[in-house]
Order: sequence, then structure tokens, then C-alpha cells
Amino acid sequence: MAQQYQAKIHVTLRPSVLDPAGVAVRSGLEKLGYGGVEGVRIGKYIELTLTAEDLETARAQVDSMCDRLLANPTIENYHIDIA
Repeated sequence: MAQQYQAKIHVTLRPSVLDPAGVAVRSGLEKLGYGGVEGVRIGKYIELTLTAEDLETARAQVDSMCDRLLANPTIENYHIDIA
């Protein structure tokens, strides 16, 4: 019987990829007086609910969604938590 699963996905740029938004935020924080910030990386957080036969199938579906649409595997990493 199919069950509903809640997936939480964190997408971040790979460490080797320049993050201009992170640089801008770091600069803004510094201008506000937060001088101790060494670096900032900006990412995405996605939550979705899906129906699947089991946890393994749900994880495979979400992994496929990330590879095909939700993340750019060439420049981004992603981490999936499913409950």
C-alpha cells in the first residue's frame, strides 16, 4: 500500500563554484558591523510531499527529481531527508 512521505531537500553550490550572492551577503554583513563572518554560501531549501510504495522508492524518486529539475548536479550538491 502506498504511503505519503515528506522530503526535505537542501541544495548548495559545490565548494569549487563561485557564489556571487554569498559574496554580496558577506559584504552586506560586514557593512552592518559583523566583521567576523569569513564566508557565506547561499542555497535552496525545498519541501515536498509524495506518495510511494516504500521509503526506498520515495528516495529514488526524489533523487531523480533533484537530478532532473530541482538541482543542477554540475554545479550543485544536494542532501535529502525523508520521513
